[in-house]
Amino acid sequence: MSITRLHSNERLSAAALYGQLVFLSGQVPTCTTGIAEQTQEVLEKIDQLLAEAGSEKNQILSATIYLKDIASDFDAMNTVWAAWLAPGCAPTRTALQAELARPGVRVEITVIAVRG
Repeated sequence: MSITRLHSNERLSAAALYGQLVFLSGQVPTCTTGIAEQTQEVLEKIDQLLAEAGSEKNQILSATIYLKDIASDFDAMNTVWAAWLAPGCAPTRTALQAELARPGVRVEITVIAVRG
């Protein structure tokens, strides 16, 4: 089986497809507003990449969510996350605090999904 990479540059690919699996790199917001708006933007990016890869949010197997300040942002992020998920389609998930790449970024999300 071969690997298909989407939106690649010299450092990373936005997605890597292998067989029926879709691996997304960490998606971050471009806006520097609040955590709810940033989470919504990241989830929209995930929707777009999954669609391009032949998948959708209901096919997510696993998600890792990185928060700049878990104590301040966890509840608001969870509210947006829960509203985005379809009932009965919650993936396995890890949420943790991390120092993120840019100062204004409060959330980064990466997922693994199935295609087809």
